[in-house]
Amino acid sequence: MYSSRGDEEEKKKKKLGNGVVGILAETVNKWERRTPLTPSHCARLLHGGKDRTGVSRIVVQPSAKRIHHDALYEDVGCEVSDDLSDCGLILGIKQPELDMILPERAYAFFSHTHKAQKENMPLLDKILSERVTLYDYELIVGDHGKRLLAFGQYAGRAGLVDFLHGLGQRYLSLGYSTPFLSLGSSYMYSSLAAAKAAVISVGEEIASQGLPLGICPLVFVFTGTGNVSLGAQEIFKLLPHTFVEPSKLPELFVKDKGVSQNGKSTKRVHHVYGCIITSQDMVEHQDPSKPFDKADYYVHPEHYNPIFHEKIAPYTSVLVNCMYWEKRFPRLLSTKQVQELTAKGCPLVGICDITCDIGGSIEFVNQATLIDSPFFRFNPTNNTYYQDMDGDGVLCMAVDILPTEFAKEASQHFGDILSEFVGSLASMTVIADLPAHLKRACISYRGELTSLYEYIPRMRKSDPEETQDNITNGASNQRTYNILVSLSGHLFDKFLINEALDMIEAAGGSFHLAKCEIGQSADAESYSELEVGADDRKVLDQIIDSLTRLANPDEDYYISPRKETNKISLKIGKVQQENEKPEEMTKRSSVLILGAGRVCRPAAEFLASVRNISSHQWYKTYLGGDSEEQTDVHVIVASLYLKDAKETVEGMSEVEAVQLDVSDSESLLKYVSEVDVVLSLLPASCHAVVAKTCIELKKHLITASYVDDETSMLHEKAKNAGITILGEMGLDPGIDHMMAMKMINEAHIRKGKVKSFTSYCGGLPSPAAANNPLAYKFSWNPAGAIRAGRNPAKYKSNGDIIHVDGENLYDSATRFRVPNLPAFALECLPNRNSLVYGEHYGIESEASTIFRGTLRYEGFSMIMATLSKLGFFDNEANELLSSGSNITFGSLLSNVIVKDADNESAEALVGEEEISKRIIKLGHSKESAAKSAKTIVFLGFNEEREIPSLCKSVFDATCYLMEEKLAYSGDEQDMVLLHHEVEVEFPESKRTEKHSATLLEFGEIKNGQMTTAMAKTVGIPAAIGALLLIEDKIKTRGVLRPLEPEVYLPALDILQAYGIKLMEKTE
Repeated sequence: MYSSRGDEEEKKKKKLGNGVVGILAETVNKWERRTPLTPSHCARLLHGGKDRTGVSRIVVQPSAKRIHHDALYEDVGCEVSDDLSDCGLILGIKQPELDMILPERAYAFFSHTHKAQKENMPLLDKILSERVTLYDYELIVGDHGKRLLAFGQYAGRAGLVDFLHGLGQRYLSLGYSTPFLSLGSSYMYSSLAAAKAAVISVGEEIASQGLPLGICPLVFVFTGTGNVSLGAQEIFKLLPHTFVEPSKLPELFVKDKGVSQNGKSTKRVHHVYGCIITSQDMVEHQDPSKPFDKADYYVHPEHYNPIFHEKIAPYTSVLVNCMYWEKRFPRLLSTKQVQELTAKGCPLVGICDITCDIGGSIEFVNQATLIDSPFFRFNPTNNTYYQDMDGDGVLCMAVDILPTEFAKEASQHFGDILSEFVGSLASMTVIADLPAHLKRACISYRGELTSLYEYIPRMRKSDPEETQDNITNGASNQRTYNILVSLSGHLFDKFLINEALDMIEAAGGSFHLAKCEIGQSADAESYSELEVGADDRKVLDQIIDSLTRLANPDEDYYISPRKETNKISLKIGKVQQENEKPEEMTKRSSVLILGAGRVCRPAAEFLASVRNISSHQWYKTYLGGDSEEQTDVHVIVASLYLKDAKETVEGMSEVEAVQLDVSDSESLLKYVSEVDVVLSLLPASCHAVVAKTCIELKKHLITASYVDDETSMLHEKAKNAGITILGEMGLDPGIDHMMAMKMINEAHIRKGKVKSFTSYCGGLPSPAAANNPLAYKFSWNPAGAIRAGRNPAKYKSNGDIIHVDGENLYDSATRFRVPNLPAFALECLPNRNSLVYGEHYGIESEASTIFRGTLRYEGFSMIMATLSKLGFFDNEANELLSSGSNITFGSLLSNVIVKDADNESAEALVGEEEISKRIIKLGHSKESAAKSAKTIVFLGFNEEREIPSLCKSVFDATCYLMEEKLAYSGDEQDMVLLHHEVEVEFPESKRTEKHSATLLEFGEIKNGQMTTAMAKTVGIPAAIGALLLIEDKIKTRGVLRPLEPEVYLPALDILQAYGIKLMEKTE
């Protein structure tokens, strides 16, 4: 009997780290349909093999409500069973029931125990008694200090969709019919995309039909700028909207002053307003002479008075609450304040409390609501709550499980991250072997609290239930003297938190943990706030003195708290790691890259590699001087969608991906303030707002776009701010400028005069990829490229100014060959206004020829010109497409090329020959007709398949087919060809020289990913510009182009050293 029991114990111990993963059936809430791993995640883990993934089996508890049904898990090789006894690691989302905890296993879920939350202490006790290893998702944080596993944006998205659904019902009860009435709750849609489509439909109705004047202006106020707020704003932005600054809110109501507000007016309003507020809009310093200071507010909130109810709430229709709040801060909106606002006629119709902070920042939100019953009504007049939509009051929503309404997408997002390290958790037998970010998320190991969380029992002991009411009301453990102590530093990895608690208890004091944020990397500091109390003032002073000495062990002084306040802030200094490189040997800089498109990756790779290449001789020659100091650049890639940023930086160490909407001024200010240089790869229309922020914060800016008039006007402001805004630092414009200026300036130094300057540039498929009739492919939507082909052009040729109308641009194409590359059969089209480059380059008065052209393979322009004349680029709404019938491409083709062709019937055209004949009848040459017919058939315009409803014009349909058929596939390479020719005359010797410079670059596959030639030749020069500013090699301030030697000389050298070769020749 004894031996059998011993064997059983040994088996249990062997479960931990056995590679068998269990997935719990969620039981806490009927609406919880999320799963930590989807079938696709399980498939990758199982099929990858245990040696690679660390997972050998996955056992899934059956669940009829899980978003992915059991059969899908079985299909990918999972076992479906209630019995998880074979599993060493068991995963869930929410806390499991206590009887589901098996001994000697590892569990991972949101436990809500690390702050000693009283309601979850029975769960922790069970974990410890069963010798369980517990990982908490909330504590898994990346080196950037942010949680890796979270559902915040999904809460925001679902929350706002749900509230808009209720808003329609609420307005109906008030006598107004609105488009919101057609919207369902989030869970009613099969996907997030379907919910968004429904919101877009509502937005289209608002744009076309409008909202009743009686409810306008309809103002949504969002608190905070975190993930929850961003998710809610994402849904809001699907409506026709205008964002306004908080200070501009009163103006919205002044505009409508005197207009009937009784709802009987026939006037309609066709958009809604949004306003984003942060703490500076909610409070003001008690001393009117002192401005708002965020850092001071967090340490001394008692010095600030609430102003939201005076400055923002009177103009708010819907308050979308997305911010974290603590009891020590003023409330956002109290019951008394909303009662006063109601008496004054405040337009507040609803509270969408996505944080579900019951009795928190919004005092009268006193109850959590359910997904299937999400609303209650609060009547401030009589301080009464109702469970209906009718009658006076404010509609309130506070659902605490919002992300599960988009269970499919939320689970996919969660599993994408969790699956990256589930293997480490599944195979762990010794906690020391875990990566640091997982080790720090381990609350208990084999039933013992890990060193980081040894404070939990002491927190529980310090917070007995009978004193809770007093703590809530501001007293700490009923002591006479109390103070809030803020400790920051390496509190847990250096065991300083436990040492601090020892000091408090040894002196006879007591404490209560008010806040705890745990650093999740070796370099990250932790932050805790303790409410410290004592019955004797001297005891409290002794505690403060001890904590001060703990914070400053090398200093011998005593700090006494100021008499006028009961709070003090201490900072625990960082201890340098033994293997950490001395600060003076490394120059650390940071760059924020805005935009995560194709160009971003090579730019980010270049900057992230600076630490490795800064020791190279060429780097020292061009940038580093004699210094032995290395440069280390921290790169932050920001995108409107975090997923895009993460995909872009995948596989790159020391590069951080963040979500950022540049229209969110506070977020933009935050990220720009944290870096040395900003590199904007956003559309040109966004550069001005970024530039103004950089000027405000005195940060350098690089762009690859043309310097437009709006940016040029910022020259003096940038100069006065002491910053450089370097534009046109890409390929064309960019490398073309630098190559040209190098050639021209060298000629001028030798006292030559430039008689002719010609420049040709093209982004093309490599010859092997030019495998279609147009010999051209698109790496993005073709609409822009087609429109560019209809821009007018102007250039100088042998002293004559030549104008080319946009309609005739394709017809103006001429045959072109690069002397050193005769195999390329090319043609050239004039590229916009070439004359401005004569001014930029300082040759407008000396050069009789100034020409810039766009390169294409020969024959491209003939086909494009024919298609244009036939009407394939007609952007006006097409009558046939607007008929509402199911139109095929073949029918549209007949409609396009049958017109004016002797009134022939519009029967479907099938073959290439038949199409060619029809084009000839319309007056085109046999050659152009044959090539165009071949292109039309290749694109599929003769096919009897239905045209998507989004195509409203022939141009739309053409772009649709071109994007489909002319896209790069697989490992196809693109190509960039840039060629300059400069003819120089030397008056003194009567000699003429012809100089040429050529750049030929192909796309390449690196680390399994295709990096296009275009992305390299745009992204790397921009990154070099950022590096030149970091190394202070560009001294000129203001708005400039790369036309000066301080820019183009080192930039061209670095390009060559980095592998982008420039071929130069003189004849």
